[in-house]
Amino acid sequence: MGTYLVIGGSGGIGLALAKQLYADGATVLATYNKHPVQNEGIEFIHFDALDMASPITFIPDSLDGIAYCPGTINLKPFERLKPQDFEDDFRLQVTGAIRVIQSALPALKKSGRGSVLLFSSVAVQTGLAYHTQVAASKGAIEGLCRAMAAEFAPSVRVNCLAPSLTDTPLAASLLNTDSKREANALRHPLKRIGTTADLANMAGFLLSEKAAWITGQVLHVDGGMSTLK
Repeated sequence: MGTYLVIGGSGGIGLALAKQLYADGATVLATYNKHPVQNEGIEFIHFDALDMASPITFIPDSLDGIAYCPGTINLKPFERLKPQDFEDDFRLQVTGAIRVIQSALPALKKSGRGSVLLFSSVAVQTGLAYHTQVAASKGAIEGLCRAMAAEFAPSVRVNCLAPSLTDTPLAASLLNTDSKREANALRHPLKRIGTTADLANMAGFLLSEKAAWITGQVLHVDGGMSTLK
């Protein structure tokens, strides 16, 4: 199936994607920051996406796909956020992605079927209160996706997933009681919270040759929240 790199593959959607790719027969490299992972068959490498000074030395000679999964969920009223909060989030989600993709681009081009996958949020296209920090960084990700897709075609495809609330460790504080979980589920037309499998299934498809005629797209995997009332 090829060789794939999952940045932020130690938990949540990233780990689910890494495991799925490996189960499908791919060679998988995945990174972790704070929490090492042991998973037979997947090579885990330490990488701090915020450490802009450290060289990226783990890119293989040829790479069929890369998924950049690091993210944050910092939901606060706009007046309580500091400019530094926005800058820190941008460094993790946008500058970090740019740096990794620039390092990996020669390997992606060499494979002849390279694919890049980024992650946005339903909050970019659907205005949600207390989501200004999320929407600012993820809005940049959507623009980056389309611009890179235009520039890299036809040798490398670039796509983006825009999920709604998904049951991951990152979202634990939003789902840590039955009442919170039920209220958040009811906000979605499909009346449930997203799972890591929901996102990993679509991510694996977009990275694969099954999606060979798809590029420059922001696909919403959000329980219908962005389009249905």
